[in-house]
Amino acid sequence: MANQPNSPKNIKDQLTGAAQQAGAEVKDRAQQAAGAVAEKGRDVASNVGKRADDAAGMVGERMQSAAESLRRGGPHEGYLGSASTAVAGALEKGGKYLREEKLSGLAEDLTEVVKKYPIQAVLIGFGLGFLMAHSNRG
Repeated sequence: MANQPNSPKNIKDQLTGAAQQAGAEVKDRAQQAAGAVAEKGRDVASNVGKRADDAAGMVGERMQSAAESLRRGGPHEGYLGSASTAVAGALEKGGKYLREEKLSGLAEDLTEVVKKYPIQAVLIGFGLGFLMAHSNRG
């Protein structure tokens, strides 16, 4: 009578084993699904990063084009000539930087600046936060 197939202990053991097996299968499938979702998330993030870099490169090209237009069509003498030359130079430098470095390079450079000047970076962050808060009030 100790090992009867329909005894309550055997039924309990069979149910426990089946539940453990089902639990293990659910766990495995959940891990597989989580892995697939994580991989898809990495792919999407990579694509977004590439598109942002491409967009930054295009903005850089347009900035350089605007600098050239300003040089051709802007005043060449006097205070306005000096100002247009300075603005065109800044646009050209900024455009070249964006075209070559893109957003990923900008992020790396910004990280280096923050590491080099942490207190100033925090103060700038507070100042920008203060300005944004006040601009959103009105």
